Amino acid sequence: MTERQWEAPAPRDATGTEAGTGAGAGAGAEAGLAHRVGRFAAGLTLDVIPEDVAERARYLMLDAVGLAFVSADRDFAEAAAAAVGPDSVTGSARTGGDCPVLGRPERLEPRDAAVLNGVLIHGLDFDDTHIASVTHVSASALPAALAAAVRADAGGDELLAAYVLGIEVAARVGLGGAGHFHDGGFHPTPVAGAFGAATVAAKLAGLDADGIATAQGVVGSMAAGLLEFLEDGAWTKRLHPGWAAMCGLTAASFARAGWSGPPAVYEGRFGLYNTHLRTPERTARPEAVAEGLGTAWELMRTAVKPYASCHFTHPFIDAALALRRQGADPARITRVTAGIHPVPGKVIAEPLAAKRTPRSEYDAKFSLPFTVAAALVRDRFGLTELSTPARESEDVLALARRVEVTDDPESAFPSAYSGVLSIELDDGRVLTHREQVNRGHDTRPLTNADITAKFRENMATRTGADDTVTARVESAVLGLGKAATDNTPPLTAHQFAETCSSAPR
Repeated sequence: MTERQWEAPAPRDATGTEAGTGAGAGAGAEAGLAHRVGRFAAGLTLDVIPEDVAERARYLMLDAVGLAFVSADRDFAEAAAAAVGPDSVTGSARTGGDCPVLGRPERLEPRDAAVLNGVLIHGLDFDDTHIASVTHVSASALPAALAAAVRADAGGDELLAAYVLGIEVAARVGLGGAGHFHDGGFHPTPVAGAFGAATVAAKLAGLDADGIATAQGVVGSMAAGLLEFLEDGAWTKRLHPGWAAMCGLTAASFARAGWSGPPAVYEGRFGLYNTHLRTPERTARPEAVAEGLGTAWELMRTAVKPYASCHFTHPFIDAALALRRQGADPARITRVTAGIHPVPGKVIAEPLAAKRTPRSEYDAKFSLPFTVAAALVRDRFGLTELSTPARESEDVLALARRVEVTDDPESAFPSAYSGVLSIELDDGRVLTHREQVNRGHDTRPLTNADITAKFRENMATRTGADDTVTARVESAVLGLGKAATDNTPPLTAHQFAETCSSAPR
């Protein structure tokens, strides 16, 4: 983790003058966690972010943009575009929107663009995850930063700094839950992401530390996201990050208009952790929200996914592929036993009978038995293995029915996602492989070259995204916030968004 000492300057209002008060400021507010985050956010600029952090941010953004492109013509993307595009009452097209959408031709109002961009980035469940907080961070941070930066006519450097900020805040809010939001049925990504998005949007709206704190207080009443989609593979999870981004934009607008919000939104009696965790007295760490701001960069602990499935399945997919290379012939397998920590086990292994026969592509992404069986039978795991023919393959389903699940007392969860597989063969042999730390974790990271390769491979699957489009988008993302070498001015946030749409103007 990169460290660099950072001291927040005095908070400033939208005109740049020092300000000690702002929307929603109250007695004792400056001692609260939200205000500490606000002070950090108010003074954060690209030039105080360590260069290695800024550079890694560009590659995380590249991954997210590539996923938006590959998702852009999927059925869920078309449904989301129809939901945010037409007027919900008359069905007529909305007018006046000028915020581009990643990988698509629409120009929408910023809040609608944020929702759709979140769906596009997260829709395939192939987007990055901050491991320790169990939170998909880019899927809300980038849509919020992009929409707010376009609305504010900000520069590319401001957009990149805001994206980093969104990740830092969302990751810390997730860390405050210590990996236990799932226990109560909450999805950490929209819960934590809403606070990151509100911080980003308030900063780009020109609010001071008090105003940014107020936006966090307001968005606390919007932070939500239920795990009920796990019961049948419903699409609601795909909406979560974009909704969090939209909530952040809305909260910032209310803060800017003078609305008040509770300053102790994190640590208060009815704050986030006391309401969203089943046993907050044992599991909550509200102080994590403001720990290490400006010295420890959580962005560097964000994992890029090698597989388009729930991150909890990844160690098991890698273990299955490793055992396949060790001689685990699917035709000779009589039993597979998977060891997993009970918290992620609730997500990808319960109820076991249902997980053995996923009902949709999305359901399959959250099935330990299916992903293991598909990897063993097909000796790979990509988007093709989630297609309808693969999901309905009797060879895969028959093997999935032989997968049993047990607790893993040696699991590293939540600091890493662990998995152990034992495979029994018809000749009595037992093959075992453990993945203690998932690939992509900050101790086993995908390199920037790996991310570029993933981006290009994803872009190649998108109809209409030829080599010229791929090169254009890659250049725009990796050059964001950098001084141009050919005397051309760097891209503004709006120009960047146009460049990363499917129909740049």
